Amino acid sequence: MAEPNLKKLILFTAPSGAGKTTIVRELLKSFNNLAFSISVTTREKRSYEVDGKDYYFLSKLDFDKKVENNEFLEWEEVYEGVYYGTLKSEINRIWGTNKAVIFDVDVKGALKIKEFHGHNCLSIFVKPPSLFTLFERLNNRKTESEESLAYRIAKAEKELNYEKKFDTVVINDILEDAIINAKEIVNKFLE
Repeated sequence: MAEPNLKKLILFTAPSGAGKTTIVRELLKSFNNLAFSISVTTREKRSYEVDGKDYYFLSKLDFDKKVENNEFLEWEEVYEGVYYGTLKSEINRIWGTNKAVIFDVDVKGALKIKEFHGHNCLSIFVKPPSLFTLFERLNNRKTESEESLAYRIAKAEKELNYEKKFDTVVINDILEDAIINAKEIVNKFLE
């Protein structure tokens, strides 16, 4: 596939459960010139997650220190009391390997990155075919309480209104088709 120009960024954003993480993982398998930007979070690590691979897991105190030291490109309280962010050092680490950076980031974080790096950034909004489908996907994960599931759905309804702020939209109805579409979009951007 295409070789990237140095210092390119590819943002994948979507409401939780839309499939952006799955699409990003498939792109990483297909493009050896992409590297995943590992986000920082204060939330508890899930049993299947690996610190330094899926996320950098920090205490709220350590997260706040990095905020004070201006170490984040963007950060946000995504859920009540749960913070996520992108370290500037993470972007520079990846660029140092002559790869383009690919992100799996929430909507507000993606908009902040796009605002700062718009000239060399492709932003892709992954959209579920319907809110009902999104609810089913989140419910089938079995990782949410009733309360957190309701919160994620309400948040998703708001986030779906942001799709026009991004460069392109990939509708994830049939996952295989969404992956093919995403590969074509990314390949064109990297050429």
